[in-house]
Amino acid sequence: MGVWQLLAVGLVMFLGLVGVLVPGVPGQAIVWAAVLWWALTDVTPVAWGVLIGATALLLLNQALKPLLPPRRPHESGAPRRTLVLGGIGGIVGFFVVPVVGGIAGYVGVIYGAERMRLGSHGAGWASVRSVMRATGWSVLVELFACLLVTGAWLGAVVWG
Repeated sequence: MGVWQLLAVGLVMFLGLVGVLVPGVPGQAIVWAAVLWWALTDVTPVAWGVLIGATALLLLNQALKPLLPPRRPHESGAPRRTLVLGGIGGIVGFFVVPVVGGIAGYVGVIYGAERMRLGSHGAGWASVRSVMRATGWSVLVELFACLLVTGAWLGAVVWG
């Protein structure tokens, strides 16, 4: 697989990650489709292993989704910008501090944005708890699953 095609697959995966943050966009399906595209083009055992792992993880995520609270962003009281910034913080955090940074980036950026908006530490944490109850857990779990798939793909491309 050429460099330009790998960049295109990476761009599609990034769009899928952003799609997780946007209601109505099937972010998981976009990420999975990018891995499928890569595995069908680069027919190595590593590529097929990543595809099988991605399929299993994303199907497990879909099966567990009904156990999580539904997304109700309007009930959190936080502006949509805060939720989008939290998602971007999770994506950046995942790659800066592998795996654990995704969770820390998501929650940390939401806290920082809410603290700046509301003006105090206590109000910022109260808003973070409200956001996590209303939308945070379901978004975080879906985003984290897609980030794990993207990280596995990136690791397979770089070291595989």
